[in-house]
Amino acid sequence: MSHNELDNILIACAAVLALAAFVWLILVPAVGSYARTWERLVVAFLSLYVFAVLVAIGAIGALVAIYFAT
Repeated sequence: MSHNELDNILIACAAVLALAAFVWLILVPAVGSYARTWERLVVAFLSLYVFAVLVAIGAIGALVAIYFAT
């Protein structure tokens, strides 16, 4: 197994773990706090939107760190 394959496996595992932690710790309690279906859909959408923004900020930070490291 090459270093690139190992890196890809570790990145995939980290991504799955981060998504599972987000769903379990943020999304499930947020959705459970509301009774109406439309409220649950809205809070799920907004939570996923915030998660996507945080992932994008992390990706941009990583790209900046790689750019300045080389």
